[in-house]
Amino acid sequence: MAAPSGPTVPTTTDAPAPPPFGTVPAGVMVVCDVDDGVFGQPQVVPTADISLHPFAHVLHYGSACFEGLKAHRGHDGVVRLFRYERHVERMRRSAELMLLPPPPEDLLRQAIESAVVSNLDVTPAPPGALYVRPMLFGTEANIGAAAAPSRDAKLLVVCSPVGDYFAGGGRPLRLLVETELPRTTPQFGEAKAGANYVMALGVTRRAAAEFGVDQVLFAPGGSVQETGAANFLLIDNDRVVTRALDGSFLHGVTRDSVLTLARDLGYQVEEREITVEELLGWPGEAALAGTAAVLAGVGTLVHEGREVTIGDGAVGPNTERLREALVAIQQGAGDDRHGWRTVVA
Repeated sequence: MAAPSGPTVPTTTDAPAPPPFGTVPAGVMVVCDVDDGVFGQPQVVPTADISLHPFAHVLHYGSACFEGLKAHRGHDGVVRLFRYERHVERMRRSAELMLLPPPPEDLLRQAIESAVVSNLDVTPAPPGALYVRPMLFGTEANIGAAAAPSRDAKLLVVCSPVGDYFAGGGRPLRLLVETELPRTTPQFGEAKAGANYVMALGVTRRAAAEFGVDQVLFAPGGSVQETGAANFLLIDNDRVVTRALDGSFLHGVTRDSVLTLARDLGYQVEEREITVEELLGWPGEAALAGTAAVLAGVGTLVHEGREVTIGDGAVGPNTERLREALVAIQQGAGDDRHGWRTVVA
């Protein structure tokens, strides 16, 4: 039978699934070499393989850190970076913790802006964004330098057009509550370093296979910290509660943004310890906050083989309210009273 002529409108099942978050490289990246602690001039080049000596410090001793931020194209067509000065500040702090040469603030800003401007053609319309990934790693060719930092390094800024981080969009997430293992080593928990993420990876994969969860919520000794890739919040009609900042976990820019907006909207913000006992008995909502996840609602906790439903199991109205307020600012629609947006083009 002949196919019908004329255009057809794709249905939901006809439309191709978007590629997984972060798998599509933008065409241009920024590269900057560091020689004996001195940063050279950032260069805009096509995204391609890089050459690395097999004796490079990063390959043997893990001297690397990175950042993750987004550039948003608003409905008005303007592309804006969101709170990128905080990401610059945090990357410099991560570099210090990893004993790498900290990138000069102005140079890192220039590199990030250049990467975004050079990839405007693939910066998607809302609700997508251009994910921006600066990274810094030690390149000194010395396999005997286990007790010495690398003074040579390479700074890259790569980009990727992205949609939702979690497959399925705005569905409520399932978390396994892990009360024995930490997410990472406490002295480097504040650093945005790959080693912190790979330490949580095996635990998360096993939990996903056994319990069908999206992430693991680490609560060593019964004190809630964060998941492998996002900060954790408890929310109700009056309050937003999250762990107080310390050096054992990442100081999220999205976390800080949500807490600031919560205060603006009249919520009481509590930064303090959250016990697993309080978590399991919480009558309100729960959410994960992060650059990639934005603010993702949690519907189910799995603890010691038992499933605990958060609220009614759906993404809660307060979570939705806070997410909408944040996204409106990111996309240029909301009032930027805190000066978080930087127009790029």
